[in-house]
Amino acid sequence: MSISPLMPVYPRCGVRPVRGDNAHLISEDGTRYLDFAAGIAVNLLGHSHPGLIGAIQRQAETLMHVSNLYGSPQGEELAQRLVDITFADTVFFTNSGAEAVECAIKTARAYHQAEGSFDKVELITFENAFHGRTMATISASSQTKMHQGFKPLLPGFKYVPFDDLEAVRAAVGPNTAGFLVEPIQGEGGIRVASASFMEGLRKLADEHDLMLVLDEVQTGVARTGTLFAYEQYGIEPDVMAIAKGIGGGFPLGACLATEKAARGMTFGAHGSTYGGNPLAVAAGNAVLDAVANEEFLASVREKGERVRQRLEQFIGNYPELFEKVRGKGLMLGLKMKVEPRPFMQHLRDKHQLLTVAAGDNTLRILPPLTIGDAEISEFFDKISAGSADYMVPESV
Repeated sequence: MSISPLMPVYPRCGVRPVRGDNAHLISEDGTRYLDFAAGIAVNLLGHSHPGLIGAIQRQAETLMHVSNLYGSPQGEELAQRLVDITFADTVFFTNSGAEAVECAIKTARAYHQAEGSFDKVELITFENAFHGRTMATISASSQTKMHQGFKPLLPGFKYVPFDDLEAVRAAVGPNTAGFLVEPIQGEGGIRVASASFMEGLRKLADEHDLMLVLDEVQTGVARTGTLFAYEQYGIEPDVMAIAKGIGGGFPLGACLATEKAARGMTFGAHGSTYGGNPLAVAAGNAVLDAVANEEFLASVREKGERVRQRLEQFIGNYPELFEKVRGKGLMLGLKMKVEPRPFMQHLRDKHQLLTVAAGDNTLRILPPLTIGDAEISEFFDKISAGSADYMVPESV
């Protein structure tokens, strides 16, 4: 048999973690890596947070799974907390970000169909967006590399340039159901939407009775310095998908919606076998215990600004490598003048620093939100050393 036991859809590197220690991962050979990737913005409390670990342990000893055919006191608690701290009136729990976005797409379409507008099925989405790997979520993305081998795509999505309000306005038509947008494109290169763009989307949605659907899978749960990135734009969505950080490493996502937006999500309209199981929502409650307070959020903003300022000073030493810094809070990106993946591999293999490559020649910096001064200093030591001894490939 030539195929590997794990289906070979990931280009897995030689790092093989077996243990985590706050902002570090330890491989099976004992090598310590500084983890400024955090499972791609998932491990927001690091790898050994006692509150999160304790909550999962206690719940695992009590009840791990029960069908959604029954009442869910654990799920009701987390849903109420999310309702209390957001725009939303109701929540559907999922196991992942892609599932949360799927639910958001269905919610937006169901709203119009419940109103008798059966032609309003099209969501306007944005070039270079990433919404997941299911058939609907790859169809919602313009990235052709994700389409290969899976055509025909699902209809019902129209792509326009990101942060271009006039393009959106021109794209709105009789079949438009709403807009699906990341406030900050993560996979697309830490590209931050302007305030005028987000405000304009909200205004267009209100004018045409459309759904403003936010994908905050990567930006949400304190990553940008507020609980959710939409708060920094002074707007509220109708529907929002979250995941990644809400479970702190345990698989958990959610689709949040206003009562109006969820009008079509009635009995039998949607479901999930595992979504909102007691073990997952115990993790979610533990995460909110840690992050849903102003002291924690202020610390993320302070650390994010400090790291940003040092990065802006640092990149001036390597003008051949770096162009600019962008992002919010501790969701930061280095726009590079060279392809970032070889540099990411160099940092990983030679300096034991884990980062994440993204589109638009961007290196993502996504540390645990609990990092301290020592880890920040270690990061700059490693990236400085890695930049100093990096040889740009001749083909670049």
